[in-house]
Amino acid sequence: MTIYDYTLEDNRGNTVALKDFRGKVLLIVNTATRCGFTPQYKALERLYTQYKECGLEIIDIPCNQFLSQAPEDDQGIQQFCTLKYHTTFCA
Repeated sequence: MTIYDYTLEDNRGNTVALKDFRGKVLLIVNTATRCGFTPQYKALERLYTQYKECGLEIIDIPCNQFLSQAPEDDQGIQQFCTLKYHTTFCA
């Protein structure tokens, strides 16, 4: 198997086939909105803005498994990232 054999569910409940990203550079990040590293969203958005025309895609996979640091639902996480960090990548 390769990464292109996997699918994910986006924050709207849609299935996303990673094969659709073939030929692009994927940066898959695991994040939490209440983690001390949350300001990483600024750097990720800057990176995405700079390189999206070259084929970069950032896929954000939030995680609430460690110390409940991402307690929001999908809509809450999207709203948090968009409003606070102005993210435009695949959150």
